[in-house]
Amino acid sequence: MKKVVFFLLILFQFTNAQELALVRKDEKFGYISKNGEFAIQPRYKIAKNFSEGLAAAEESGKWGFIDTKGEWIIPATFDYVKYFKNGVCVVSKNKKWVYINTKGEILTAPSSDKVYDFEDGVALIRQGDKIGLINNIMEVILKPQYDVIKSFQNGYARVRNNDLWGIIDNTGKVIVEIKYEEIGDFYKNTAWAKSGKSFGLVSNGIFIVVDGADKIWDFNVQDVTYARKNDKIGFINLEGKWIIEPKFEKAKAFMKNLAPAASGGKWGFVNLKGDFVVEPKYKDADIFSEDGLAPVKDSKWGFINESGELVIPTQYEISSIGFSMFSNEDKGFINGLARVKSDKGWGFIKLDGQVLGNQWYENAEPFQK
Repeated sequence: MKKVVFFLLILFQFTNAQELALVRKDEKFGYISKNGEFAIQPRYKIAKNFSEGLAAAEESGKWGFIDTKGEWIIPATFDYVKYFKNGVCVVSKNKKWVYINTKGEILTAPSSDKVYDFEDGVALIRQGDKIGLINNIMEVILKPQYDVIKSFQNGYARVRNNDLWGIIDNTGKVIVEIKYEEIGDFYKNTAWAKSGKSFGLVSNGIFIVVDGADKIWDFNVQDVTYARKNDKIGFINLEGKWIIEPKFEKAKAFMKNLAPAASGGKWGFVNLKGDFVVEPKYKDADIFSEDGLAPVKDSKWGFINESGELVIPTQYEISSIGFSMFSNEDKGFINGLARVKSDKGWGFIKLDGQVLGNQWYENAEPFQK
């Protein structure tokens, strides 16, 4: 019963949190809401993004956590802190790394040579040369037995023993047998893998060779991914069949049935038949977002719609600023806003190209709960 109450409390806290963005103005950090106004005025010398309704901030040389109103929920008593995930955060106190809960209470964790962040409800523990898993109520759910466990993605992680790879889920159950020289992330019961000298897909435990492939990239959001054959890039489906023969110099993932692809040193977008529907004329391009816009680059970055029309001029920088915990925000729109940089600083633009709040900042991080 305690487990159920704990999970419901975390879920309630996270789902009811307001999305805020960390920005720096006049050398102080504060947080803005999606109307472009300050929800928390800039007053922190150092602060971090929100995660699960709490944000880390520094006060008098120590770290604690505030809520979306800027009120201290966990007093600033720690030497350093990371981010809350699954109701648990890694913090440093008295030169020792430990776990705390959302009340700031130190949790008693199983023995581990290193304290790892939580993700997908689990964290690694290391004992000697082997790695296992614990859950967020500090129970060992997988005794240390692997040489390597990679980051969990949607409940699955790649693992390695004796130089061979497989996949486990976040209960520790083996999903793909540990017997491949290389393996990719798990998607719809499928992962790319290398068996002997052959690249292919593992699906339902069966290895399917992809004809001629010498590299395969992870599936993303569609049931198609890109692969390389004879130094050219094409696309395969979940059955391991080439649906677009290798003919591109470079390519990226499909989204909205369109994928960035390069030919003649320029980037455009192809459809599922492999035909260019946006002619290759850009120096770079990235995948479409759910909002229906894709980043494209001339000297700087702008955005096109699904018809290939340039709807936001190429006048921004949009690469990651390098200290965010989040990996999916480097380029493009997320929930109607894109983080960009102009000669005036960092800010956010809307789908119509208007600058949020008509404000620019010394620094800006993506909106997070």
